[in-house]
Amino acid sequence: MADTPSVKSVETANEYIHVRFRDPDVFDTIRTPDWAANAARDISEGAEVRTGKRGGSDDWEIQSVLIKKQAGEEKARDEAKEIAQEIES
Repeated sequence: MADTPSVKSVETANEYIHVRFRDPDVFDTIRTPDWAANAARDISEGAEVRTGKRGGSDDWEIQSVLIKKQAGEEKARDEAKEIAQEIES
């Protein structure tokens, strides 16, 4: 797998802090798979992972990680990076 991507942006919205690793516009399909959420919850309870697939590729990549808002932006950024490393390693 590729190196873990760097964080592109961190935005707080509704119940989640949205930690974006890749631009959603580069993907043809974006999903929030249960298997990724299960892996993420070991690091951050209630976290969700959005994965994207580019046109012409069979590979899914992490687009963003959603961390519960109570964590705060700094902790959310750290947990999202840890989740991305866990999934993409």
